[in-house]
Amino acid sequence: MESLPLETAEKIILRWDSTASEDARDKLIFSGDRDEADLYLQAVDEIQRSLSSVSVSEKVNSAIQIAMARLEDEFRNILISHTNPFDPTTEDEASQTLDPPSSSSSPKHPDNDESDEVSQTSLLRFNSDGAASSVTGSYRSTSSIREIDLIPSDAVYDLRCIAERMVSSGYLRECIQVYGSVRKSSVDASFRKLGIEKLSIGDVQRLQWDQLENKIRRWIRAAKVCVRTLFASEKKLCEQIFDGVGTSIDDACFMETVKGPAIQLFNFAEAISISRRSPEKLFKILDLHDALTELMPDIDVVFDSKSSETIRVQAAEILSRLGEAARGILSEFENAVLKEPSRVPVPGGTIHPLTRYVMNYISLISDYKVTLNELIVSKPSTGSRYSGDPGIPDLDLSEFEEKTPLDVHLIWIIVILQFNLDGKSKHYKDASLAHLFVMNNVHYIVQKVRGSPELREMIGDDYLKKLTGKFRQAATSYQRATWVRVLYCLRDEGLHVSGGFSSGVSKSALRERFKAFNAMFEEVHRTQAVWLIPDSQLREELRISISEKLIPAYRSFLGRFRGHIESGRHPENYIKYSVEDLEDAVLDFFEGVTVSQHLRRRSE
Repeated sequence: MESLPLETAEKIILRWDSTASEDARDKLIFSGDRDEADLYLQAVDEIQRSLSSVSVSEKVNSAIQIAMARLEDEFRNILISHTNPFDPTTEDEASQTLDPPSSSSSPKHPDNDESDEVSQTSLLRFNSDGAASSVTGSYRSTSSIREIDLIPSDAVYDLRCIAERMVSSGYLRECIQVYGSVRKSSVDASFRKLGIEKLSIGDVQRLQWDQLENKIRRWIRAAKVCVRTLFASEKKLCEQIFDGVGTSIDDACFMETVKGPAIQLFNFAEAISISRRSPEKLFKILDLHDALTELMPDIDVVFDSKSSETIRVQAAEILSRLGEAARGILSEFENAVLKEPSRVPVPGGTIHPLTRYVMNYISLISDYKVTLNELIVSKPSTGSRYSGDPGIPDLDLSEFEEKTPLDVHLIWIIVILQFNLDGKSKHYKDASLAHLFVMNNVHYIVQKVRGSPELREMIGDDYLKKLTGKFRQAATSYQRATWVRVLYCLRDEGLHVSGGFSSGVSKSALRERFKAFNAMFEEVHRTQAVWLIPDSQLREELRISISEKLIPAYRSFLGRFRGHIESGRHPENYIKYSVEDLEDAVLDFFEGVTVSQHLRRRSE
C-alpha cells in the first residue's frame, strides 16, 4: 500500500476530530466501512513517521494528539460494544464434567442423625449446608482450563491495530487504563452473576456460620469458573490484543483487569482460613481446601507472570492456612469431647447426644480421609505425656504403629469419648442404670464403626473387638447388679427346718421369700420398663439373657414350693406370678414406657 502524503493524512485525522465536527462525534470509524478504518490507520502511520523527522511542525503534533484521542474513543467503543453478559451457568455446568470427584459429595452435617436429641453445651453443639461467543475455546497445559473467545476475532484485530499505534505513540498508560476499566466492569458483572459478593475479611467473619456454609458452597463453584474460564479467557484476550506490542503489556493489561477481582475472590477463602475455629467448620474448611488444591495448578498457569506473583502467593498461603485450621479444629474437637461438661443423666440410660454427635462427626472425618491423611502428619499426644493425670485417659501408641496418624486420632477420639461417658455414668444413682448407659453408648459406637467400611478400616478390627468386649462387659455388669439379688430370693437356703412334726420347710420363711421376690421383681419391672435400649436387636438379646436366668430359676422354685403355699391361707398373696406372667413382664423391659402404658397397650 502506497503511503499517504502528510497533508492528506492530516486532513483525514482532522476530519474525524470529534471536538471540531458534530458529524465526527456521531459516527464511529471502526463501526462503519472497513476501508475507512484502514485509511484512518494509514493516516496515523504517516503522522507517526513524520514525528521521527528532525523538524516536526506544531500541526503534526496536534494531529497525533487528535488521532490518539480518537483511537482511544474507538478502542473503548469496540470493547464496550463486544462486552455481552457472561453466562456463568454454562461454564459452571461444563466445568463440573472436568472436575475430579471430591473427597466428599455434599456430606451431611454431623448433627443430621434424625434420631438425635437436640442438646447444647458451651463446647460442642450437638444440634450443631465478558461474554462467550463460543464455548469450545483452546486449552492450556491443564485439561481443566476452558478458555473461551470473549470478543470476536475481527474486533480483536481492530483492537490490536489501535493498541499498536497508541503504544508506539507513547499512549501506553491511556491504552491500559481504558482496557482495564472496560474489561474489569465486565468481570465485575460476571462476579455478580456468579453470586460473588464484595465482602471484606471483616464482613465475612461477622456472618453467622449457617450463612457462611451456603456462601462457601457458592464460592467453590464460582472460583472454578473464575479461574478456569473467566480469568483464563481474560488472559487469552490480553495476549491476542497486546502480545508483541510492547514489553509485558499483555500482562499489565491482564492484571489491570483481574487483580482486584482476584483479590476479592480469594479474600473470602482467606477470611474463612483465619476465622474463629469450631468443630462444625471443619468439613466446609476441608471442602475449601480440596477446591483450592484442585485449582492451584490452574492458578499457577493463569497467573504465571512476575507481576501476578502476589495472586499465586496469596492462594498458596490461604491453602496452607486452611490446612492449619483443619489440624487446629481437630485438636480442639478432641479437647472439647474430653471436657464436654454436661452432668445431667440422660433419661432411661439411652444414647447420650454427645455420643451421636461425635460418632457422626468422625464418620464424616472418614469421608475426608484422603485430604486429612495429607494434613495430619503426627499422632495425638497421649501416653507418657498424660501419665498420672486422672483427668485424661491414656493410650498406648505402640499398639497402633501400623496405623496412620489420622487413624490414631480417630481411635483417640473414641477413647476420650468413652472416658467422658464413663464419667457421666457415675451421675446415675442406680448402678444397674449406669451399666445400661455404658452398654447403650459403647454399642452405638461399635455399630457406627461397623456400619462404615471406611471407618471400620481406619479403626481396625483389633480395636473394634475391644469396644465389643466393653459393651458386653457392661451388659454382664448390669445383669449382676440387677438380677443377682432377685435370683437370691429363689435359693433353697434358709427354708428347710429339721425335727419335730415339721414337713421340713418353714412356711413362714417361704412366705417371706415369695414376698421378697415379688417386691423386688415389681420394683425392677416398674423402673426398668421405662429404661431404654434403642437398638432392637440389643434389647432383645438382653431380654433373652435375662429370661434364660430368671425363668428356669423361678419355674424350679415354684415347682418345689408351690404346694406349701397353696395348702395355706390366701396363697394369692404370695404367689403373684405364673411363669408365663414373668415371661410377659420381661418383654416390657427397656421400652422406655411405664408399666401402665404397657397394660393399656395389651388391653387394646
